[in-house]
Amino acid sequence: MPATTGSWPAPLSKQARFGFAGEILRILEPHTEADPAALLIQLHVALGTVIDRGPHFRAEADRHALNLFSVLVGDTSKARKGTSWAHILRLISVSDPVWARYGIQTGLSSGEGLIHAVRDSTEGSDKNPGDSGPLDKRVLVMESEFASPLRMIERDGNTLSPVVRQAWDGGKLQVMTKQSPETATNPHVSIVGHITREELRRELTRTDAGSGFGNRFLWACVRRSKVLPEGGQLPESDFEHMANELKQCVEFARSLGDHEFRRDADSKMLWHAVYPDLSEGKPGLFGAVTSRAEAQVMRLACLYAVLDKSEEVKATHLRAALAVWEYCETSAKYIFGDALGNPLADELLVILSRSPQGLTKTEIHGAFRRNRSKLEVDVALGILKEQKLASFAIQSTDGRPAERWKAAAENSEHISSNSFDSSPHSNNT
Repeated sequence: MPATTGSWPAPLSKQARFGFAGEILRILEPHTEADPAALLIQLHVALGTVIDRGPHFRAEADRHALNLFSVLVGDTSKARKGTSWAHILRLISVSDPVWARYGIQTGLSSGEGLIHAVRDSTEGSDKNPGDSGPLDKRVLVMESEFASPLRMIERDGNTLSPVVRQAWDGGKLQVMTKQSPETATNPHVSIVGHITREELRRELTRTDAGSGFGNRFLWACVRRSKVLPEGGQLPESDFEHMANELKQCVEFARSLGDHEFRRDADSKMLWHAVYPDLSEGKPGLFGAVTSRAEAQVMRLACLYAVLDKSEEVKATHLRAALAVWEYCETSAKYIFGDALGNPLADELLVILSRSPQGLTKTEIHGAFRRNRSKLEVDVALGILKEQKLASFAIQSTDGRPAERWKAAAENSEHISSNSFDSSPHSNNT
């Protein structure tokens, strides 16, 4: 059944509310209409940015700093995504007010622009005055209209997607063009995006966000948690307590320097138990956007350790991180459903599902009014065959034998009303 969706994720579990993060939620929740998941995930993103690149963990040869990318997805524009960020920004600003003033940027539109925000210094010459570059390479990109970057990625020659992927990985950012010689060495970049589910599902059919771009983000469903006509009235004493405690956590993390987080004995046992499932690939677009589960979980676990002022990852930190990941994974299932990550394959599966007698390749090309190349159709059919969603049989004709393609039986029973735009003549594909 193409592009069916899962259920809205269950509320954050008790395990996700571990320690000081849980205390922040307990204090804030009565005074805001924001979703607790939005508060918690943006807290982790902000914390992972402000502590810089020192604290890290290693997965084989890869060094992972604790920067995170996340997109909050609401069914409507009334999901209070902006409200949730305002609370977290106010808290983190106490920890580093100078960074909070200059280190939060917006306008994510090109790879060159992102590199420029964290660029290296350059020496001057007779023709060029040189550039000292920013001294602080911690940047949190806040995109309240995340549909805009997704549309920019679609443009020919736009370098945003590969540079964003580099930024999550760490190391050196650069694009190999004469017009953009800037580089950025060891930047520390985090991203928070806000978007409605409708916008995301529409724009995702026209971008490569389902590839290596999408799996670097934590996707989280959020919605208005309650109605507060008079707004929240958070006592100042409660705010000061949270802000001062968070500042101590930041100072603790910075005091560690270039510290490598390791799992303690209990955490190792738990990791060995959950690792096979975390590392197992899943099909379709849902599988594509959740395929970095292991690294995402460990980054979250290390941040829980920071909030606990612990120099190692304990089982409680790992369980909390797994609970957040479970929420994000369930969110991704709800958002992306069973879409395949190839818009043409999604459309073709719908067409085959509505054609119980099957279609020859000639008939398939006719369904698209011959606006698709042979290569595009062959790739889409290959995806359906690989996922066991369709198969073909050789049919004798008066001329050369033909392939007749049919959807798997279970896909012909029902076409979900929640599917991506599946019109074969859609401009979105």
